Amino acid sequence: MEMSKGPITDGLRFGRFPITAVQPVVEDGKFPAKALPGEGIVVGATAFREGHDQLGVSAVLFDPEGNERQRVRLAPPRGERGMGTDRWEGVLTPSDAGDWSFAIEAWHDRYGTWHHNAEVKVDAGIDVELMLAEGSALLAEASGDDSRNEADREALGRAAGTLADASLTTEERLGAGFSAEVADIVARQPIRELVTVSRRFPLLVERDLAGRGAWYEFFPRSEGAVKDHTTGAWTSGNFRTAAQRLDAVAAMGFDVIYMPPIHPIGVQHRKGPNNTLIAGPNDPGSPWAIGAAEGGHDAIHPDLGTFDDFDAFVARANGLGLEVALDLALQAAPDHPWVQSHPEWFTTRVDGSIAYAENPPKKYQDIYPLNFDNDPEGLSNEILRIVLLWVSHGVKIFRVDNPHTKPVWFWEWLIAQVNKEVPGVVFLAEAFTRPAMMHALGRAGFQQSYTYFTWRNTKKEIEAYFTEVSHESPAFFRPNFFVNTPDILTEYLQFGGPAAFKIRAALAATASPLWGVYAGYELYEHVARPGAEEYIDNEKFEYKARDWDAAAHSGRTLAPYITRLNEVRHAHPALQDLQNLTVHHSTDDATVVYSKHKTLPDGSKDTLIIVVNVDPHGTRESTVSLDLAALELDPQDLTHNGGFHVDDLVSGESWEWGEYNYVRLDPHVEPAHILRVRRMHQ
Repeated sequence: MEMSKGPITDGLRFGRFPITAVQPVVEDGKFPAKALPGEGIVVGATAFREGHDQLGVSAVLFDPEGNERQRVRLAPPRGERGMGTDRWEGVLTPSDAGDWSFAIEAWHDRYGTWHHNAEVKVDAGIDVELMLAEGSALLAEASGDDSRNEADREALGRAAGTLADASLTTEERLGAGFSAEVADIVARQPIRELVTVSRRFPLLVERDLAGRGAWYEFFPRSEGAVKDHTTGAWTSGNFRTAAQRLDAVAAMGFDVIYMPPIHPIGVQHRKGPNNTLIAGPNDPGSPWAIGAAEGGHDAIHPDLGTFDDFDAFVARANGLGLEVALDLALQAAPDHPWVQSHPEWFTTRVDGSIAYAENPPKKYQDIYPLNFDNDPEGLSNEILRIVLLWVSHGVKIFRVDNPHTKPVWFWEWLIAQVNKEVPGVVFLAEAFTRPAMMHALGRAGFQQSYTYFTWRNTKKEIEAYFTEVSHESPAFFRPNFFVNTPDILTEYLQFGGPAAFKIRAALAATASPLWGVYAGYELYEHVARPGAEEYIDNEKFEYKARDWDAAAHSGRTLAPYITRLNEVRHAHPALQDLQNLTVHHSTDDATVVYSKHKTLPDGSKDTLIIVVNVDPHGTRESTVSLDLAALELDPQDLTHNGGFHVDDLVSGESWEWGEYNYVRLDPHVEPAHILRVRRMHQ
């Protein structure tokens, strides 16, 4: 029953039982926490009471119509049981996209209180008959509860009668009240009193590709580009030739095909190969220098084709199960139409010139940043028009270039406006910047973000970062683990050899529900421009023709391994959730061990253990110690049944494992185990 209300309690911040520190809650509910259909969302609160009676705590999930859809009894978190922290946790699982909510309930646990008191007092011979009588009265009352099913009411009534039967022994009477049958009934439907209910907190459940998916990036102008070796001139690829590459991308199991900007490229201050300041007559320039005489953000580069060609490309991708993601780069080349029509959308310097982009010591003379302070309404509405234009051509995912260089308020407004017009449009933040800004963009509405994963390479770094993104920030920050980008070729990949490419792909594909690669990764492209963390002969500034067929015939390609990773991802729901990652211990300082565990709707368990040697140069041996509770494995069952079996989903090998396991990984043979736990009943 609800706690009674009256003049004394009206307006007080605390209810009958205090409920504080509710999670996942973003800035006290000003922004909704993020979720996905079928995702296990860890909910928790600190709840406590005066005295020594038992407290029960539950979480209740409400669908967009406000109907109760799930009720879960919370328990102390693993590792905090018996520590008196008053922290309670459980998992809620929304089923569909929409504006959901949840609340926490704290209540006097009448059965739990009686059970505890009876156990202690009867064993000590204190108030024995009184405790048996109280238990009988409690269960008799519960047996009359019309909200319970008939079988449960009858079972509770029988137990109440046995507790009251003085002809039986104390042990027999108490055993009826403590029976597994009664415990199961009150676990499913507790006997509650003095219920205190928190306010409801928002939970935004977005479509799958907002937080799950494998991304592949390519430049359409390079796919099908042909070089005349006599003149050195190139013929650009286009949407029709790029569409021919989509079959291979889909065959590798990717879900999203992402293209850099496809708009006309500026001529003024166009960059040449390797970011040189002088471009030759055949140099195509950077796609991020948007705008020329042919148009701006609402136009297509003539070399790539027409809107009809683009529509055909999108249709071909969709037919193969791929969604098209388009780059949204809010900046302009010096010859963008906006420069003449709306100079107020840029920053004018004292000498009358327009300021170009700089990130000292880097200079981007071919790009003018936008200024949102002079005409925020006009500029914002123009960008909204452009985004909706591309949405009308089938684009429902945007990878946003450098969003941290624009006001956060703008993104909050734009993403809300777009999704109001067309629900389900996804925005990925390409924001390699300070954590506060990255997290603010997530709160503002970005469904996912690039991350620091690219630079987390040691065991210590990886374990800390995996724990952070899966447990500390998932309510507002969804990490997309890209292994490389046109801008980023880490030293780890430059000098780690093919093993490094395998290691990073295995980590990215199994640790996050979102991961991505930029074309050429599967060919082990690793040569950097001297002194830079970028590819030499960077595709941002020139065409790149790759011989995919020759790589496949020679076997020098990571494509089969990437394909297998994506197959495993699609087959195992545990890899599609973010918050279910647990780091386990290993004795070696280069062996990373973590698991992903999920209870499926039918009650079965999907459990994967990933063991990775992050040293691409040497074989590593280690003893792996598993947190069995995190895997929902009972140590006693293992003792009686001699362990459990694991199947390597890459190599096909199987082993019997237990709590402690020897592992040896040669990175030149296979640097990672992706192990499916095969339980006794499987």
